[in-house]
Amino acid sequence: MNNFSPSPSLKPYIKGYMVIESMEGMNTTTLPDTSIVIAFRLRGKVSFIHNNTVNTITSSSVSGLRKGVRQFNYSADTATLLVKFKEGGASALFKDPMHELFSHTVSLDNLVRNSIVREIEERIAEADNYYQAVLILDGFLMTLVKNNEKDSLIHEAIKRIQLAKGNIRINELAGSLPISRDPLEKRFRKITGTSPKQFASIIRLRNVISNHKENTSLTTIAFDAGYYDQSHFIKDFRLFTGKAPQDFFTSGQWW
Repeated sequence: MNNFSPSPSLKPYIKGYMVIESMEGMNTTTLPDTSIVIAFRLRGKVSFIHNNTVNTITSSSVSGLRKGVRQFNYSADTATLLVKFKEGGASALFKDPMHELFSHTVSLDNLVRNSIVREIEERIAEADNYYQAVLILDGFLMTLVKNNEKDSLIHEAIKRIQLAKGNIRINELAGSLPISRDPLEKRFRKITGTSPKQFASIIRLRNVISNHKENTSLTTIAFDAGYYDQSHFIKDFRLFTGKAPQDFFTSGQWW
């Protein structure tokens, strides 16, 4: 995996660029995350399974946030260039409400005019190396920035959920901000791509996984994550990872 930084003007919106290569082909397990992602397929074929159907990813696509795990298959000699947005960052580039992408992966030309997408795909395909491809993509994304003003209230809500590691009640969150719950949820969904509750759940379960220690009891894991009902925790964890906790933590690599 090759990682690249965005230009300074895009750093408020983009975490980074990465190129995923597969010389021999591979299958990956990708967990839900709080970042919207754009993908440009440089070569090869990439597919994922959704509702027991194999879906081949188009030359350029956008993936919204989601509740559950997704399995990807990379054919031999595949390379994909990814744009990983900061939380709420994609809303500065696209006029569409981000929650419309929830659980979906769609062609980029659903959000950007087809002729523009085809042109940038061709320019990226002609790049001499990955660095040049990233520079071309970075310049293209700068032209999409439509809204330089952040919704400071929603970004404060994001920050508070992150600081609480997702273990926060949405009524309490709304009560701590100068906004009631319904308009908070509406603005939050539009900017981040999901509800505050689902956003918090993603952060909470990712935190559980990232900080897991061997030989920790399931009861302790659930309690530390803010669950008082172990069966509820297992149900959420299985949806999030595709496996029960004890199976997941011995299953190897995930992204």
